[in-house]
Amino acid sequence: MTVSTTPVAIVGAGPAGLMLSHLLAQRGIESVAIDTRTRQEIETTHRAGILEADSARMLLDGVSDRILRDGYEHEGVELRLHGQGHRIDFQELVGASVWLYPQTDVFIDLADARARDGGDVRFGVTEVEVDGVETDSPTVRFTDAEGERQELRATYVVGSDGSRSQCRRLVPEARRTVYGKEYPFAWFGILCEAPMSASELIYAQSDRGFALISQRTDTVQRMYLQCEPDEDVHAWSEDQIWSELQARVAGDGFELRTGPIFERARLNFRSFVQEPMSHGRLVLAGDAAHTVPPTGAKGLNLALADVKVLAEVLEQALDTQDVQVLETYGPRALARVWRSQNFSYWMTQMLHTPPGADAFDVRRQMGELETVTSTKQGRAYVAECYTGWPNHPIGG
Repeated sequence: MTVSTTPVAIVGAGPAGLMLSHLLAQRGIESVAIDTRTRQEIETTHRAGILEADSARMLLDGVSDRILRDGYEHEGVELRLHGQGHRIDFQELVGASVWLYPQTDVFIDLADARARDGGDVRFGVTEVEVDGVETDSPTVRFTDAEGERQELRATYVVGSDGSRSQCRRLVPEARRTVYGKEYPFAWFGILCEAPMSASELIYAQSDRGFALISQRTDTVQRMYLQCEPDEDVHAWSEDQIWSELQARVAGDGFELRTGPIFERARLNFRSFVQEPMSHGRLVLAGDAAHTVPPTGAKGLNLALADVKVLAEVLEQALDTQDVQVLETYGPRALARVWRSQNFSYWMTQMLHTPPGADAFDVRRQMGELETVTSTKQGRAYVAECYTGWPNHPIGG
């Protein structure tokens, strides 16, 4: 077994883990990031990506400027109801934009930057074990991609290992509190080869259920429609999919631009938060600590916001040699997490047709949507939350 030391061991080398490694390197702090997936596996897992302005700035700060060339700046979104579109103008309302930039591209930029800068990132590892987080010398053991057994002796361990995190289970059951909600619907998502149908995202509420028209590139598009949590997405023909999507966004002469569908998947909805986000010398970041429904486009942005705070806290903890500093991280991060949970829940409930809804439920929901779209205050609330409260620090 090869034994080495590092100030920070990062378990999980997706966007959150790699961004943390980058931010620490900017502060002169070494780290080792590991992931059980290969780099190719992560790069080929297609996921949507709307980046808040602050998230985009994090990429531009020493990672890559490719988002300026390959990304798409969105200055608003459209909420569609009764077959009519209502644009929420972010720039007019709050002076901010978001960027359409897929999470796979965020990962590629970060992985390339860590390789360029000599970062220690190890993909394709197996048999990961994390021990001693309650002691002064936590360890991370794993078998590397060449089959050699490795032991990392770290000062601090970061669990950024996703929604199926093994690290979060290291917080004792008696100490951790888990909050969660399962939603009674899911999204049927597709990727297709087609031109863009719209220049910005369209969130459509209809009698047939919710639909989202999103984009990826000039030639590849991502779209979603509300479905049952156990929907068999492979039972649908392409004609059925296009017919249903068009029916849900119809109105104002709008026509979807269609093409061959090359990927389909069901995305079930869950809200999840585990508190606290630190224990001993372990800290959690991103999906390891919290997940949100995708409706509010918060998942990746929350993960990046976590590590922005965490890099600062880890630097202070290492400088002062005071492990108690880690306890300041959770409250700061959780203030944004819960605000984002609220927005994601609100958007989800407002836009989706609830199973078993009676006439009152439907009319009340339409009243809420009409209040949002017809008042400046309602539109401004959506704009401020969606773009990520860039001018309003949360939790210090």
